Amino acid sequence: MFFKKDEIKNNNFLTKVSALLIHAAKIDENYTDKEEEIIKKTLKELGVEDKNISKTIEDAKIIEENSNQILDFTREVKNLPAQDKIKIVEALWSIIYSNNDADIYETNLMRRLAGLLYIDNKTMGDIKEKIKQNLK
Repeated sequence: MFFKKDEIKNNNFLTKVSALLIHAAKIDENYTDKEEEIIKKTLKELGVEDKNISKTIEDAKIIEENSNQILDFTREVKNLPAQDKIKIVEALWSIIYSNNDADIYETNLMRRLAGLLYIDNKTMGDIKEKIKQNLK
C-alpha cells in the first residue's frame, strides 16, 4: 500500500484510478479476465479491502462507460508523488502488455497519459521496458 490513509478513504479517487485502468484494458476492445486480475491486484496494493474491490470495479466501469475523456480519470492522479504515479503507470503498462502486445490505440493512450500525468518520455519508456522484461 503506497497511498496515505486519507487518500485511501477517498473512494471517489480510487474509483477514478480504477476507471483509468479499465479504460486502458478496454481500449483494444478486448477486456480480459487477466486484465481484470491486474486491476484487482492494483486496487489491493492501493489499499482497497478485498470486500470492496468488486464494488469499486463496478462503480469504475459505470464511470468509464459514461465518460468521453481520460482527463476525468487523470485529474487527481497527476498531483500524486512521483513514486505513486509510477506505480499506476506500471499497472497500466501491465494491462496493455497482458496479451504480450500493444496496439496503436494502447500506445497512443500511454503517450497521451504521459503528458496528462506529467511523466517525461524517458521515464515512461523505462517503465514500459521494465514491464516488457518482466513478461519474458
